[in-house]
Amino acid sequence: MMGQGLKPVNEVKAGNVVAIRGLGPYISKSATLSSTRNCWPLASMEFQVSPTLRVAIEPSDPSDMSALMKGLRLLNRADPFVEITVSARGEHVLAAAGEVHLERCIKDLTDRFARVNIEVSSPLVSYRETIEGDGSNLLESLRSLSLNASDYVEKRTPNGRCVIRVHVMKLPHSLTKLLDESTDLLGDIIGGKGSHSIKILESQSPSLEENVDPVEALKSQLVEAGVSSSSETENDREKCKAEWAKLLKRIWALGPREKGPNILFAPDGKRICEDGSILVRGSPHVSQRLGFTEDSTETPPDSALYSEALTLESSIVSGFQLATASGPLCDEPMWGLAFTIESHLAEDSETEKQPENFGIFTGQVMTAVKDACRAAVLQTNPRIVEAMYFCELNTAPEYLGPMYAVLSRRRARVLKEEMQEGSSLFTVHAYVPVSESFGFAEELRKGTSGGASALMVLSHWEMLEEDPFFVPKTEEEIEEFGDGASVLPNTARKLINAVRRRKGLHVEEKVVQHATKQRTLARKV
Repeated sequence: MMGQGLKPVNEVKAGNVVAIRGLGPYISKSATLSSTRNCWPLASMEFQVSPTLRVAIEPSDPSDMSALMKGLRLLNRADPFVEITVSARGEHVLAAAGEVHLERCIKDLTDRFARVNIEVSSPLVSYRETIEGDGSNLLESLRSLSLNASDYVEKRTPNGRCVIRVHVMKLPHSLTKLLDESTDLLGDIIGGKGSHSIKILESQSPSLEENVDPVEALKSQLVEAGVSSSSETENDREKCKAEWAKLLKRIWALGPREKGPNILFAPDGKRICEDGSILVRGSPHVSQRLGFTEDSTETPPDSALYSEALTLESSIVSGFQLATASGPLCDEPMWGLAFTIESHLAEDSETEKQPENFGIFTGQVMTAVKDACRAAVLQTNPRIVEAMYFCELNTAPEYLGPMYAVLSRRRARVLKEEMQEGSSLFTVHAYVPVSESFGFAEELRKGTSGGASALMVLSHWEMLEEDPFFVPKTEEEIEEFGDGASVLPNTARKLINAVRRRKGLHVEEKVVQHATKQRTLARKV
């Protein structure tokens, strides 16, 4: 390749850029070509952040879908940063770096690659679901997971043979962050890819010594992260650390997708209950992989009921995975929660040995576990979690007022403000929700007449403190927030309703607030 021209050659020396024809059907984004199979593949391009702006696209004319698919494949090869996926609803989702990048991708699709008219949806923003609290009082939370705790949710399978009890607690923020950042490593460790996981951890943590086992390093981080943010005294901290280390030996699974920031603990109780039912205890598979406990050598009792209980373990884990993948608020993944699921399996009665009328029994257990986990979250004051951008703004002193006005309208939280040394410019650091960032740069330029500039980087997940189901009830609340139509709009509720409306879920909205009120439009002459 020489500029915009092409020159056919038989061979090329090192240091030149070449174009090879005929490889399109075999390469999706990047590949390594070699004359020998023993050649190590070259690493693909790595970026510090992943695409955050996602939209769903479809052709204006449904008959142009094949042309759009071909154009998306060409765009995926041409742009190393863009990501194209298919959602569970069958939508083609295009992920870009920002608004300018997205505009460029849509223009390339329309004019060069697909050459068809395209309908673009509003930006798709990801959320998470959790419960109220910060997880700082870990000792109190650990007691809530015990078998004797009264705050649990109970569900029963349609045939009545299995009773599900679910306890839920909030994980400390430091532990949730560690699990969220170590998803790839945890997936490799749990999946058994030991050597590959070691390379990943060494690349992520270059400061580790050569003789440090990466699994042991992650193990110690999990122990410390559980108690580092606790607010107990020194004596209670040691007790809390011992209880937490004991609980880490019972990790049954992680979710969603078996490597997320939610934990399923195996129940710790008697195998055979007083009423003759069997407790499905499960096996601490994740704890064994991480080295918290050794492989269990328990001899199983020789009974048909116990053998049936063993077959239900995978159904319980599947129900947990389904629940953590779609929470009760708006079907978004759960974040930073720990569950203990107790499943009591009873003997078949003579009437229940008839042909099953409620479907396969394992499917009944899976559905009951999913519903119980979602109900437990709803019972413990659920909250919505939104992604946050770290925003750095530079502006002159005369534009500080308009800049703060724009930040206030975007629900931004200002961290600090300082003057740059040797100049009159101010630097402001703030957190801006991702859902409020669309059109932020343009509004900032208009509000400050081009006197302020912003740089945004994806930072972290942050829980929104507002209760999405808040309704003023007491006299003080009614006096402060109003009653009926005078209540100020709830931000959390608006976000949840927007996501539910986009996904086609039921939205509880009143069309008529007060049917008995009458509005008279008097026309005065």
